[in-house]
Amino acid sequence: MSGAGATPSGGKLGPIVGPGLRVLFVGINPSLRSAQVGHHFARPGNRFWPAIHAAGFTPRLLKPEEDGLLPSFGVGVTNIASRPTRAADELRREELLAGAMELEHTVADSRPRLVAMLGLVAYRVAFGRTKAAVGLQEDTIGGRPVWVLPNPSGLNAHYKPADFARLYGEARAYADGL
Repeated sequence: MSGAGATPSGGKLGPIVGPGLRVLFVGINPSLRSAQVGHHFARPGNRFWPAIHAAGFTPRLLKPEEDGLLPSFGVGVTNIASRPTRAADELRREELLAGAMELEHTVADSRPRLVAMLGLVAYRVAFGRTKAAVGLQEDTIGGRPVWVLPNPSGLNAHYKPADFARLYGEARAYADGL
């Protein structure tokens, strides 16, 4: 059940999953750059790859074009919404709600130990959890525990690299304990 992203022609950037995932990272939606090149978190300035490396999910810093290697490290990646945009706030509420329903199926099929949502505001909207905060959630997705993490987009200036390393590392430690 593994797959690479989309074609460089800008088609849908699909989930990358495999058996035995420790964590499934769920981005909000692909950037225009990611859709263009067919790889997750490909926009320059996105801090996903440094964050997962610093948190111990990968033994080395991967490049976006190596996203297909993620399942070999027990990591998967997908998005709530499939429509590429310049910024996530361009998505409509309906897109996030529809993506949440599709995500339930993806998670139920891939059965990761932990679902890591990358973006608090999108999680609140998509799942109707208006009081959610960063960290472990009371609710599940597809029957799996959920941990909300800060969005690694370079447009999110609220967090520094050390914050990402620490917060993503907390999620890794939790997943490793499951």
